[in-house]
Amino acid sequence: MVDITDKPATAREAVARAKVSLSKSTVRLITERGLPKGDAIEVARLAGIMAAKQTAQLIPLCHPIPISSVVINCTIEDELVCIEARVLTNASTGPEMEAMTAASVAALTLYDMVKSVDRDVEIRDICLLEKRGGKSGHWKRKTQ
Repeated sequence: MVDITDKPATAREAVARAKVSLSKSTVRLITERGLPKGDAIEVARLAGIMAAKQTAQLIPLCHPIPISSVVINCTIEDELVCIEARVLTNASTGPEMEAMTAASVAALTLYDMVKSVDRDVEIRDICLLEKRGGKSGHWKRKTQ
């Protein structure tokens, strides 16, 4: 692990995104809450929150950090569900990995919720959108 002993604890934030491509009929089932496994968006949201809290257990050499907040927002745009994970902490290192893990696991959970009705589901464009805090300050992806 990288030594962060001398780094000050500061307020830090990271935002990550994942996209899930689905058929129109699957999007309809999601919005009507008609999937066999239940409310896919709420289950994916909860899975993302839980995943953020377990990031240091999943990714070798990732520091465990105290998480202040995890917010998962899912928006439906035509045949696409965009999952955005925002993680806040006051720590010596940032929550980028927690945000990326949250978005990824939420997307995987959505996949699991719909796989029985849609074989062509695709998870894509998992990326860090923005981070704030620490020595490097504010960074935002140029292309959203």
